[in-house]
Amino acid sequence: MSAEIAGQTCVSPDCGQPAKLQCPTCLKQGISGSFFCSQDCFKKNWVMSPHDPFKNYRYTGALRARYPLSPKRQVPEQIKRPDYSETGIPVSEQNVRGSSVIKCLNEEEIAKMRKVCKIAREVLDIGAAAVRPGISTDEIDRIVHEATIERGAYPSPLNYYNFPKSCCTSVNEVICHGIPDQRLLKDGDIVNLDITCYLDGFHGDLNETYLVGNVDEKGRKLVNVARECLQKAIDMAKPGVRYRDFGKVIEEHAKKNGFSVVRTFCGHGIQELFHCAPNVPHYANNKAIGVLKPGHTFTIEPMICEGTWRDELWPDNWTAVTHDGLRSAQFEHTLLVTETGLEILT
Repeated sequence: MSAEIAGQTCVSPDCGQPAKLQCPTCLKQGISGSFFCSQDCFKKNWVMSPHDPFKNYRYTGALRARYPLSPKRQVPEQIKRPDYSETGIPVSEQNVRGSSVIKCLNEEEIAKMRKVCKIAREVLDIGAAAVRPGISTDEIDRIVHEATIERGAYPSPLNYYNFPKSCCTSVNEVICHGIPDQRLLKDGDIVNLDITCYLDGFHGDLNETYLVGNVDEKGRKLVNVARECLQKAIDMAKPGVRYRDFGKVIEEHAKKNGFSVVRTFCGHGIQELFHCAPNVPHYANNKAIGVLKPGHTFTIEPMICEGTWRDELWPDNWTAVTHDGLRSAQFEHTLLVTETGLEILT
């Protein structure tokens, strides 16, 4: 353990004594925090000291994973769960994998989509209100989880293909699917919060990118352009428009502003299934199948990058990052096709 630390408190639960020591591994890795009052407290709580589990991985940017993850959050028994909540396998989705059939929802199903999407919007706003320098993404996940179950809903990401948390928090060069962990948000970061809630058999999905403290001009522009890309796609949507046509409008606006569009991940159909037909690519000259019809519910969620659109995965097999380590921003809504246009459900 290191020399005495001034003005810090022991992080051991229910201790609260002045901290005298800091985890040496954290010091070497330049990780803030992990202060303890004594060797005994450190030994009892060594798992609380954040460390990088992928130290042999060649990161593309400055961001590092901070483990251990907190324990899996619990969902009350009375809350209805999707089929993957225990096994991690969405069997209902796998049964229609490869199908290009897009379901048209009836009025009863649309009412359920409106309800769950309203809840998802509320939960995102609660999570966003907590964004500030010094908060961990894991703490944001706790806030999101509790807000979701307070509304009688299940957090859709939790155990979806074994995803360990209740939302995705994607910071700076993370394009999507960032796992909330012990890293503290810093002044100048950008962070995307991706929320999906499951209620009465239906999912509602949305995300937004937020500025953490004082973000530089290019970062602010990136976030604004990502928001504009989503809005331009929404503005053109109505029955008869092809799903493949959104990509041209999105990529055109991104390129005009000096940015690129991610190709690996796309928007998707959503209703009783978390992800299903149609696929909604965000880049031009794609081969998406399908035409908008009243009753379709789907997402548009363009991921816009400062540099290359190419991506790679961290060793956790979830966290997608830009290949060049530059920043990425994203916005998403769940949408309903109406007789005359589009209704933004989230």
